[in-house]
Amino acid sequence: MRKHMRTKRLDLSASELQQHAEAVCERLVVMDVYQSAQHMAVYWAVNGEMALDPVIEHAWGKDKSVYLPVLENKALRFSPYRPGTPLKKNRLGLPEPDVSSSAVLSGQNMDLVLMPLVAFDPQGHRIGMGGGFYDRSFAFRLTSNVKCRPVLLGIAHDFQCVDRVHREPWDVPLDGVITESATYLSKA
Repeated sequence: MRKHMRTKRLDLSASELQQHAEAVCERLVVMDVYQSAQHMAVYWAVNGEMALDPVIEHAWGKDKSVYLPVLENKALRFSPYRPGTPLKKNRLGLPEPDVSSSAVLSGQNMDLVLMPLVAFDPQGHRIGMGGGFYDRSFAFRLTSNVKCRPVLLGIAHDFQCVDRVHREPWDVPLDGVITESATYLSKA
């Protein structure tokens, strides 16, 4: 399924990618969870993932703090990202802010995390790229008896929705998913 979905993402034209990104932004910015979030993690889109440029620009315009993931061992931490922030490539070739390690925060410090995915189901289960970085970074949510921050929202294209994703015990479920034409919120 990963290969099939990744191929479908790569088949999208630049115009389709831009239209989808703008539609996702329009859906997200009216949500209470976005409006109340002050610290928001995003991702650098690659290989047909939904770009978050419109969301980032909107967040900066609303004085929200925006963060990009930084690989740290086998998990993620989050680094401030502002206009003009210098970037460097990590070991996977993805851009990360080139800032002091003291400025990097854990996922527990975020209010909202927008996550890329390969496929998802309406119940909030996702298939990622297979590295497990997000699951390890937010594993604390699996042991908490109370709904805790951050809110985890997957960002995807409509075609990435499937009937059911097989869930492993270590998979951290999403609170919802936003596509260009729908918003799925988990019941949990």
